Amino acid sequence: MSDNRTHRPALGHSIRAVLAGITAAATLTLAPPVASPAQGTTLTRAEKVRHAYRIARNQLGDPYRYGAAGPRAFDCSGLSYYSYHRAGFWRLPRTSSRQARFARHIHRSRMRLGDLVFFYGGGGVYHVAMFAGWHNGHRIIIHSPHPGARVRRERIWTQNWFAGTLR
Repeated sequence: MSDNRTHRPALGHSIRAVLAGITAAATLTLAPPVASPAQGTTLTRAEKVRHAYRIARNQLGDPYRYGAAGPRAFDCSGLSYYSYHRAGFWRLPRTSSRQARFARHIHRSRMRLGDLVFFYGGGGVYHVAMFAGWHNGHRIIIHSPHPGARVRRERIWTQNWFAGTLR
């Protein structure tokens, strides 16, 4: 005797297949690593900071969007969060004020590429950027400045800032 019923996979199998498809789709939408070091190598904290800088530099021109943390739009702390997380600093908090408390404060003269620059006013830290070196005697940062702007390099415009590092 033949069985005329159609074979249906168990519910658990179909859910696993759907989840596998979602996971695969999510994996495909992530941006590839930027100039990542060879697999299996262990980077020093200073090398990871330089890697975070390279990641941020590759975001130049991306639009500002409040609350965005990449990969195609950023607010100020979203840019540092995205860059540092991709470089391997998993514990860096999301907001600029929490990042300021998390980073080790350093003297301005000790800044290196990729170190963080925190801007403050009467209400505390309100903006974060990444140190990008010197140009014509001025410190340059990479940041996502405000709505309507794009991630860019710019001179530091105020003296109300302090430096921090994860090195």
